[in-house]
Amino acid sequence: MNNKKVLIITYYWPPAGGPGVQRWLKFVKYLTEFNIEPVVYIPENPNYPLIDESLVSEVSDKLTVLRHPIKEPYKLARVFSKKSSKTISKGIISDNKKQSFVEKLMLYVRGNFFIPDARIGWVKPSVEYLSEYIKKENIQTIITSGPPHSLHLIGLNLKKKFKLKWLADFRDPWTTIGYHKQLKLMKSSEERHKNLEKQVLNIADQIIVTSFVTKKEFEQITARPIEVITNGYDKESVKAFEMDSMFTISHIGSLLSKRNPEILWKVLSDLVVENTSFSKEFKLNFVGAVSEEVLESIKKNNLSNYINNVGYVSHKEAVMFQRKSQILLLIEIDSEDTKCIIPGKLFEYMVSNRPIIAIGPKASDVEKIIKETNTGNYFSYSDYKSLKIIILEHFHSFQNKTLQSHPIGLQKYHRKELTKSLSKLL
Repeated sequence: MNNKKVLIITYYWPPAGGPGVQRWLKFVKYLTEFNIEPVVYIPENPNYPLIDESLVSEVSDKLTVLRHPIKEPYKLARVFSKKSSKTISKGIISDNKKQSFVEKLMLYVRGNFFIPDARIGWVKPSVEYLSEYIKKENIQTIITSGPPHSLHLIGLNLKKKFKLKWLADFRDPWTTIGYHKQLKLMKSSEERHKNLEKQVLNIADQIIVTSFVTKKEFEQITARPIEVITNGYDKESVKAFEMDSMFTISHIGSLLSKRNPEILWKVLSDLVVENTSFSKEFKLNFVGAVSEEVLESIKKNNLSNYINNVGYVSHKEAVMFQRKSQILLLIEIDSEDTKCIIPGKLFEYMVSNRPIIAIGPKASDVEKIIKETNTGNYFSYSDYKSLKIIILEHFHSFQNKTLQSHPIGLQKYHRKELTKSLSKLL
């Protein structure tokens, strides 16, 4: 039986690091088990903000990977400000009041001259290049994954040109994602974003989203079928390790300016003052990029001496931090727009056997999944008392060597199970 060939158009691919690369790397890994042969199309010379060489070994030698050059404005932007271009490309945007003139200008240019994003220049050459490949290989099905949402415009153009089945995968929303509001958009630019989003949602044959909130949001714009396929976890081979001897609370991933739970820093600061044992055994690990605003809040709460600011590490090292830490921290911006965000690391947290403490907006998808799977506790930005009680309970369990999580029903979030759901759509 011949495998069905499917063309996957994505920007993030090894050696890119960060959460964006994991989703399609794992789908591609398992698709062949469901009689589907993936062909991956990526940029030849991308400007990845994070690099993780360890992920290259996960790409099969048998996989066909097509590459085509891309021109990106971040290289030009570095002429004006290396620091601003690097942080903006990572998604770290300072608060309005703290933005330099150069950063404000770059955000204005990025939002109004590069619609929908800085990879728009790759659309036309990609459509030309892929048109030849589609004709030659008789490709019947394509998938585009965004952000960057420019890649959906490649799908849109190919769909108009050929009789293809097109699946548009949204790892994040488009016009309602938090940073969209920070792009200093003119009214005409905002309308253009919404118009392109509407076209993609109404012309693609199938929409895939990673959250239930995004599905509801998109149902107001399109009648096309929408399937929720969340991110998930894969079996990770971890070398033998010992649990941290300290009471470590670890946050894995970026902590942006607005992901700054003052309430947590206050709880930890009070526990340090009130509980001598806690102050001697507590340590806070930051594994990933941390904004200056967060570090200032930490300092203001007299917690600077308790911080282990590790910085960005490879995915394998991040998994090791997850397994060894006593508690895992998940923080989301307190906003209506972030209720739909389900970070990929949540699923890795869930299988690490460590209790999760999550802080974010009420009634979010993360809260739903954590409660469903019994993998931790979820708090709003005003839950001082209950947050303090849980951290103290966990600390006592740590002292008694009984601290662990008791998850239920995790199997449906395994990457292979999720790929099975994808294969049914194909």
